[in-house]
Amino acid sequence: MNQKLSAVLLALGIGCSFAAVGDDSLVKFNGGIGVIPVSVTTGAANADGSFSSVVSNVVRGIKPPGQIWVIADLRAEVSVDGHIRVDGKGLLLAGGNAIGGTANQSVFATLICETAAPFTLHNTTVTGVPLQPNGDFVIDDVLTPAPPTVCASPVLLIRNVPGTWFAAGIPVVEKHSD
Repeated sequence: MNQKLSAVLLALGIGCSFAAVGDDSLVKFNGGIGVIPVSVTTGAANADGSFSSVVSNVVRGIKPPGQIWVIADLRAEVSVDGHIRVDGKGLLLAGGNAIGGTANQSVFATLICETAAPFTLHNTTVTGVPLQPNGDFVIDDVLTPAPPTVCASPVLLIRNVPGTWFAAGIPVVEKHSD
């Protein structure tokens, strides 16, 4: 009888320890948005098609590149300890003479949790990872500085090594049951 009781208690203890571990995700992203460098133009078009006033598509203080980029897919997960894994597919130029290519870019990830300045940029290693010829990339790193324990308004930007943003992750909104 003692052995049975010990086995039951051991099983319950193991079950409880697994249940206590839980999900250590801070935020997840499923899908990506490529950059369109211009937010707004104003005034009449010039003869060459340009505009006298152009507003850049700046996201939380981060400037866009000079050309449009697309991304076929992006999945990312950030853990509460700052570990991040990003799987990107098809990050490619969508305009200009090098359309469909990567322009030999390397990329890194930035998580921003604030909605108003000053913004804290939680970055992976800024030397980045090279884009494959088809635009695929994997970032498996730790954010510096470490993210806060709550990220109420997450923005994940995929940036090139000079620091402009090429793509953004679409945050997964967790549904809680009451």
